[in-house]
Amino acid sequence: MKRLLLFFFCILTLPVFAQEHPTEVSTTADTQVEATEEGKFNAGEMILHHVGDSHEWHFASIGESHITLPLPIIAYQPGKGLSVFSSSRFGHEFKDSYNGLKLEHEHLVAEDGSTVYDFSITKNVASMLISVALMILVFTSVASGYKKNHGRAPRGIQSFFEPIIIFVRDEVAKKAIGPKYAKYLPYLLTIFFFIWFNNLLGLLPGAANLTGNIAVTFLFAFITLLITTFSSNKYYWSHIFWTPGVPLWLRPIMIPVELIGVISKPFSLMVRLFANITAGHIIILSFISLIFIFNTVAISPLSLAFGLFISCLELLVAALQAYIFTLLTAMYIGGAVEEHDDHDYGIGGDDADAPAHVHAH
Repeated sequence: MKRLLLFFFCILTLPVFAQEHPTEVSTTADTQVEATEEGKFNAGEMILHHVGDSHEWHFASIGESHITLPLPIIAYQPGKGLSVFSSSRFGHEFKDSYNGLKLEHEHLVAEDGSTVYDFSITKNVASMLISVALMILVFTSVASGYKKNHGRAPRGIQSFFEPIIIFVRDEVAKKAIGPKYAKYLPYLLTIFFFIWFNNLLGLLPGAANLTGNIAVTFLFAFITLLITTFSSNKYYWSHIFWTPGVPLWLRPIMIPVELIGVISKPFSLMVRLFANITAGHIIILSFISLIFIFNTVAISPLSLAFGLFISCLELLVAALQAYIFTLLTAMYIGGAVEEHDDHDYGIGGDDADAPAHVHAH
């Protein structure tokens, strides 16, 4: 539904965006000069600025003034050493340079063209640190409540999170991985709550789009690939390099197909989370932008209604995407650690004890 709404919105507003920057053409005897009209609202620039990363945290704009939080610039230049200063040194809209450094399209570069290693605390990094601190605070409280109420009904914040933890353990880890689930449960719980928390934080006004950053989703997908690869047993690799259940002459052909599948699984994890979260932000901001594109408050009730509807839908998507990422991760790990008797090829093993993803075949 989200993709359908995004498609129809792009089609309906294409003429508006096409006319957003009208040009005036002045002709002389030798040249033709195009002048772009300034001062128009640029929806595309606003949306990209919101979903992208930045070296400052922009919260709101009131008239010509902006409410922003400068963030630390941490840069290392070979031969010049480490530079640490505030991003406010670059001035308004990052037009100035400082200490031989400047920002070009949110990329830190040296004025002399030398190499710069950027370790700055950007908006996404700051948001990640906030979410990590929040998770530590929440789950420290949950653990403390579990110790105090051991053997009794959960209370307070523990009563909210404990059923979710049990759900991930029983319905995701146990069913997808099987008897060896306990070894991987900490990672599964970490990615579930990290993605869920940051999906929700990203819906706040002025918040960062952390889980819509492909570098973040790539990292989790890469960790999943590493865990799957290094946890795999000989039956997993024998299935890849000598696929059972297919004719002998077809097995060599299946090897590259299976190896591509090893990479495509975490790749799909990365793209799915990135695309769904980013698309949600774009749709919400696009509906709000209609008020400024058409430059009338008459459209605001419809625009805000659709924006509110998508925002409510995103609350569901926030939990759903965390669940899907965690479930697929558990299934990939389960496929790598399952024993030979678990394979549903009609030999050995008790089918009732096989992991859930084996029954699904």
